[in-house]
Amino acid sequence: MTQRPNILIICGKNKRRSRTGEFIFKNDSRFNVRSAGLSPKSDRKISEGDLNWSDLVYVMETEHRTKIRDLYGHLDLPAIEVLHVPDEYEFMDEELVDLLTERINQSLQSAFGI
Repeated sequence: MTQRPNILIICGKNKRRSRTGEFIFKNDSRFNVRSAGLSPKSDRKISEGDLNWSDLVYVMETEHRTKIRDLYGHLDLPAIEVLHVPDEYEFMDEELVDLLTERINQSLQSAFGI
């Protein structure tokens, strides 16, 4: 691969889960990472620009994928993978860090061989 893939991590409000994912992978040399939320109350709300930038999108829940497809179906959407991480963790919770690290690393290996 000549270029690092762009990874977008999404949750409801970009306060805990997706923000944790961006934080733990922000210095990873294998890929570029951003995070955003789907709610209008998000710290950083998802945009068309985010989706156009992304090679792969991770969402925490199946409903997040559905909402992205409903709102942005007019775009040529990247693959959207559901991580199945419930909204029961605080930012940087040790168990959340472990879950995201394991699931994202496994997926990246499958998707990009990295």
